[in-house]
Amino acid sequence: MATETPPPATPGTTLPSAEEFTQVQQSADFAELRRAHRSFAFPLTIAFIAWYLLYVLLSSYADGFMGTRVVGNLNVALVLGLAQFLTTFLIAWWYARHAATELDPKAAAIKSRMESAE
Repeated sequence: MATETPPPATPGTTLPSAEEFTQVQQSADFAELRRAHRSFAFPLTIAFIAWYLLYVLLSSYADGFMGTRVVGNLNVALVLGLAQFLTTFLIAWWYARHAATELDPKAAAIKSRMESAE
Protein backbone atom coordinates (compact mmCIF):
# COMPACT_ATOMS: atom_id res chain seq x y z
CA MET A 1 0.00 0.00 0.00
CA ALA A 2 1.52 3.30 -1.04
CA THR A 3 1.59 5.97 1.63
CA GLU A 4 1.99 8.77 -0.90
CA THR A 5 -1.31 8.08 -2.62
CA PRO A 6 -3.73 10.96 -2.02
CA PRO A 7 -7.28 10.23 -0.93
CA PRO A 8 -9.85 10.16 -3.70
CA ALA A 9 -11.25 13.60 -4.42
CA THR A 10 -14.89 14.23 -5.06
CA PRO A 11 -15.60 15.61 -8.53
CA GLY A 12 -15.17 19.37 -8.78
CA THR A 13 -12.97 19.78 -5.69
CA THR A 14 -9.24 20.17 -5.29
CA LEU A 15 -7.18 19.02 -2.36
CA PRO A 16 -5.30 21.59 -0.29
CA SER A 17 -1.58 21.80 -0.91
CA ALA A 18 1.07 20.61 1.52
CA GLU A 19 1.80 24.24 2.43
CA GLU A 20 -1.86 24.81 3.32
CA PHE A 21 -1.87 21.74 5.53
CA THR A 22 1.32 22.96 7.21
CA GLN A 23 -0.22 26.40 7.82
CA VAL A 24 -3.30 24.84 9.39
CA GLN A 25 -1.15 22.52 11.51
CA GLN A 26 0.73 25.54 12.88
CA SER A 27 -2.43 27.57 13.56
CA ALA A 28 -3.78 28.36 17.02
CA ASP A 29 -7.07 26.58 16.23
CA PHE A 30 -5.28 23.33 15.42
CA ALA A 31 -3.13 23.66 18.54
CA GLU A 32 -6.32 24.06 20.59
CA LEU A 33 -7.81 20.97 18.94
CA ARG A 34 -4.67 18.96 19.77
CA ARG A 35 -4.66 20.28 23.34
CA ALA A 36 -8.34 19.39 23.83
CA HIS A 37 -7.70 15.85 22.60
CA ARG A 38 -4.49 15.28 24.52
CA SER A 39 -5.75 16.76 27.79
CA PHE A 40 -8.57 14.23 27.72
CA ALA A 41 -7.01 11.14 26.16
CA PHE A 42 -3.58 10.99 27.83
CA PRO A 43 -4.65 11.24 31.50
CA LEU A 44 -7.51 8.82 30.95
CA THR A 45 -5.22 6.34 29.19
CA ILE A 46 -2.67 6.52 31.99
CA ALA A 47 -5.40 6.08 34.61
CA PHE A 48 -6.85 3.05 32.83
CA ILE A 49 -3.44 1.41 32.39
CA ALA A 50 -2.71 1.97 36.09
CA TRP A 51 -6.12 0.48 37.00
CA TYR A 52 -5.45 -2.53 34.75
CA LEU A 53 -1.95 -3.08 36.17
CA LEU A 54 -3.34 -2.83 39.71
CA TYR A 55 -5.79 -5.61 38.82
CA VAL A 56 -3.00 -7.76 37.36
CA LEU A 57 -0.74 -7.19 40.37
CA LEU A 58 -3.53 -7.93 42.83
CA SER A 59 -4.36 -11.10 40.90
CA SER A 60 -0.73 -12.18 41.03
CA TYR A 61 0.27 -11.24 44.55
CA ALA A 62 -2.86 -10.79 46.67
CA ASP A 63 -4.48 -14.22 46.46
CA GLY A 64 -6.18 -13.92 49.81
CA PHE A 65 -7.71 -10.54 49.06
CA MET A 66 -8.80 -11.45 45.54
CA GLY A 67 -10.34 -14.70 46.80
CA THR A 68 -12.49 -12.91 49.37
CA ARG A 69 -16.14 -13.71 48.77
CA VAL A 70 -18.39 -10.72 48.21
CA VAL A 71 -21.78 -12.36 47.64
CA GLY A 72 -22.36 -16.08 47.26
CA ASN A 73 -19.74 -17.44 44.85
CA LEU A 74 -18.70 -13.96 43.65
CA ASN A 75 -15.27 -12.98 44.88
CA VAL A 76 -13.30 -9.74 44.68
CA ALA A 77 -11.32 -10.95 41.64
CA LEU A 78 -14.47 -11.53 39.59
CA VAL A 79 -16.01 -8.21 40.63
CA LEU A 80 -12.82 -6.32 39.73
CA GLY A 81 -12.49 -8.26 36.48
CA LEU A 82 -16.02 -7.33 35.46
CA ALA A 83 -15.29 -3.75 36.52
CA GLN A 84 -12.50 -3.75 33.91
CA PHE A 85 -15.11 -4.32 31.20
CA LEU A 86 -17.41 -1.70 32.69
CA THR A 87 -14.68 0.93 32.80
CA THR A 88 -13.69 0.14 29.21
CA PHE A 89 -17.23 0.83 28.01
CA LEU A 90 -17.58 3.91 30.22
CA ILE A 91 -14.34 5.38 28.88
CA ALA A 92 -15.43 4.70 25.29
CA TRP A 93 -18.80 6.39 25.93
CA TRP A 94 -17.14 9.32 27.71
CA TYR A 95 -14.64 9.81 24.90
CA ALA A 96 -17.38 9.66 22.25
CA ARG A 97 -19.31 12.32 24.16
CA HIS A 98 -16.17 14.45 24.57
CA ALA A 99 -15.33 14.11 20.87
CA ALA A 100 -18.86 15.03 19.80
CA THR A 101 -19.06 18.12 22.01
CA GLU A 102 -15.47 19.38 22.09
CA LEU A 103 -13.38 17.94 19.27
CA ASP A 104 -15.77 17.55 16.34
CA PRO A 105 -16.93 21.21 16.28
CA LYS A 106 -13.32 22.43 16.35
CA ALA A 107 -12.29 19.99 13.63
CA ALA A 108 -15.31 20.92 11.51
CA ALA A 109 -14.44 24.62 11.81
CA ILE A 110 -10.87 23.94 10.68
CA LYS A 111 -12.12 21.77 7.82
CA SER A 112 -14.64 24.35 6.65
CA ARG A 113 -11.97 27.08 6.69
CA MET A 114 -9.68 24.86 4.60
CA GLU A 115 -12.45 24.06 2.14
CA SER A 116 -13.54 27.69 1.82
CA ALA A 117 -9.95 28.82 1.17
CA GLU A 118 -9.84 26.83 -2.08
